[in-house]
Amino acid sequence: MGLYLPQLVAPTPPHGTRIVGEVNKELEIRVRATAAYSSIQNIIFSGPSNVTKHRDTNNDFVIRWTPVEDDLGDHYPICFVVESATGSSVYQSEMRCVLVEIRKEQIEATVTCTETTMKVEVEKASFFGLQEDHLRLNDPSNTICSLDRHSNSTHIVAIIPLNGCGTQIEEDDDYLIFKNEITTEEDNPNELITRKHLVEARFYCQYPKRGNVTLSFSAHRKNVTVWEKGFGTFTYEFEFYQDSQFQAMFSPNSYPLEFDIGNRIYMQLDATSSVNNTEMFVESCRAAPYDNPNYHPTYSIIENGCKVDPTVQIHSTPNDRQFRFSMEAFKFIGLHDQVYISCTVMMCEAGNPNTRCSQGCINSTMHNARRKREAVIESGTHFVSQGPLRLRREADPRAGSAFNLNLNLVFVAGCLLVAVGMVCGVLIYKTKTSRVKYQPLPAYES
Repeated sequence: MGLYLPQLVAPTPPHGTRIVGEVNKELEIRVRATAAYSSIQNIIFSGPSNVTKHRDTNNDFVIRWTPVEDDLGDHYPICFVVESATGSSVYQSEMRCVLVEIRKEQIEATVTCTETTMKVEVEKASFFGLQEDHLRLNDPSNTICSLDRHSNSTHIVAIIPLNGCGTQIEEDDDYLIFKNEITTEEDNPNELITRKHLVEARFYCQYPKRGNVTLSFSAHRKNVTVWEKGFGTFTYEFEFYQDSQFQAMFSPNSYPLEFDIGNRIYMQLDATSSVNNTEMFVESCRAAPYDNPNYHPTYSIIENGCKVDPTVQIHSTPNDRQFRFSMEAFKFIGLHDQVYISCTVMMCEAGNPNTRCSQGCINSTMHNARRKREAVIESGTHFVSQGPLRLRREADPRAGSAFNLNLNLVFVAGCLLVAVGMVCGVLIYKTKTSRVKYQPLPAYES
């Protein structure tokens, strides 16, 4: 198993797994298989009549199903095998089956997808009375990700940028899917008892990839403001400059910026902090067609503090809270309609030899072996980006030249531009199981 025959691996659910589905909420089962000497080709499955299959760019298979009112209270088996091939030979994995139990909606919520954000509104009663200060998004470090900003007396409200707050991005042949979740804050790990219901509400927005390019995704990126314990509030600014003097910044109105192959691109990262005696460190910078830290594949520019692209030059700065670098415009840009430059940055106590900032460029082995960070002397890593960039295109005299664009790489504006009125926002609810903590039972059952 795993040589020619496909071997099912995580996150594929084990055989016999019981899954809870909800009426009018899309259910998703992810299946992954590997084979050393054959190529994974297809998934064969059985289940309810309206089950669909998809394959994303990570080569995972995704089985999706939305139960309807008539399915309430029933149990449905969904079985699947994965096929691989080499030459004329076809191989199959073991068959696995899961059992789906359909229940009524557990959570009352609305998801609204716009060109640049996801808005989710959840009735507080659905969260067992939990308040917004007990709940969080995937990554709440940026101040715009706080659930206190928009929530009211009756609803938890979150407005999440597609490129922030820990939003995950997935892609298949037809769609870009942005996912996040509202979940309970972690309790103190030293406490044995928790009195909070461990729940999560997962939601996503799905956008078709073919269509007109959204203007909002051609806009200049705003500054990133972060609050972190021990460091207070600090802001990252990422800008492009016209030359090596770093005096003339490109106007926000001039984006997307256009370059010719070989043109040098000048970039500056700047951090401002409410705490003195701090310095900034740029751990990595990459280029990608979408402004999201979880998109793959990317083009590496800097990794682990080390220059990867051979044209990168580091320029001197007047203080330790700035980082200037430049590189030649590269062919990767031309593979996509437009790309963003995204960097992972952090703040450290200045002059402390025990921080990641003081280590500078290190290889990946040393990086993985690094001790757990000390929150007092260094912050967590944060994602900042700027763009988009494009290769300058010459006028094409041939009629219909617009069809020469690689439409698979063009991002559209969202549901408002879709010819057929697909439902783009979905919310999924599940109860998280506690590992080693104890949760008191209610005194009565409703």
